[in-house]
Amino acid sequence: MRVVEVNTRKLLNEFVELPYKLHLNHKLWVPPLISDERLYFDRERNAAFKKNQAILLAAFHGNECVGRVMGIINPEHNRKEGTSAARFGYLECRDEPDAFDGLMNAVEKWAMRNGMDRIVGPMGFSDQDPEGFIIEGSNLEPTIATYYNYDYIPAMLESRGYAKEVDYVVYLIDLARELDITYDRLYRRFVERTSLKLHTFTRKSDLKPFIKPIMELMNETFRNLYGYSELSQEEIDFVVKRFWSLIDPRFVFAAEHGSSLVGFMIGMRNLNDGFRGCKGRLVPLGIVRLILASRKSSQLDLLIAGIRDEFRGTGLDIWGMVSMINAARKAGLTVMDSHHELETNDKVRAEMERLGGKVSKRFRIYHRSLNG
Repeated sequence: MRVVEVNTRKLLNEFVELPYKLHLNHKLWVPPLISDERLYFDRERNAAFKKNQAILLAAFHGNECVGRVMGIINPEHNRKEGTSAARFGYLECRDEPDAFDGLMNAVEKWAMRNGMDRIVGPMGFSDQDPEGFIIEGSNLEPTIATYYNYDYIPAMLESRGYAKEVDYVVYLIDLARELDITYDRLYRRFVERTSLKLHTFTRKSDLKPFIKPIMELMNETFRNLYGYSELSQEEIDFVVKRFWSLIDPRFVFAAEHGSSLVGFMIGMRNLNDGFRGCKGRLVPLGIVRLILASRKSSQLDLLIAGIRDEFRGTGLDIWGMVSMINAARKAGLTVMDSHHELETNDKVRAEMERLGGKVSKRFRIYHRSLNG
């Protein structure tokens, strides 16, 4: 068994294509688009590589790739937090302890050579990347940009001395459930009395001018959340390019105070069956499969939402959530997945529970000291 740095196109292809082999018979795993994965791991085209140190590592038994991991150091985030932490992410491996330990040894030593004293993960460059291994709810449909790992991966991390850093929980909300009377009353009162401009969308052309302000407000409202790294304009452009084709404007809501954006919420239909049908490729029939999956999907996945500090507690959050639920019902969807919520985010969790949401999945980020 050997671990090598991914520094050639051939090795990058092995790195990108490994999950498709490991998860071939993994029932609910959702294959990402190979073209999108190659774009993400391309140092020339992904702007995140410009402000982060990163290494890609692959494990081989003979000539066969059996594992991979990415190491990331974000100097800007470490300065802001006063830490010296590396991240690991995109960890995939056969159930083979020697390959797993070889990968983790290599990424930990890389982190120490670069002056880091701890390592956390799985995480990516930003919140738009997968975070946390699933430890509960792996029998349920995954959502976009989340891990759907085998159970042995967290077990091998723990046997190596990794411990819980933080958990994310996911709520499942029955859209057929009637809204609480008080909740509905607060929604109607807000709509009647607010001086904010409330925007709904049906066409991408109308939504497009709001995308940059939405991403900038995300930077502002997420900056104090665990592990968040603010996106540069280049990174914003890259994220928008990756996900723009998947966005349905009916599930985007925005609010302005004057000409300033103060709140937003974005969701999308669950497209898992379409991605499974694509098998990683859009050509020749992938796009058709995604379109058909969007028509048949019964689940709405929340992606991101943000409200400027001074407008929290005004009812704007209730407007966004009720608007999202109404749009989902109108589209024939029956259930809503909240996506990741920090277990410590009591306000958001209370909101989900007020809507009848039940915790359905749990994801865990791990940490380990590198000082012995």
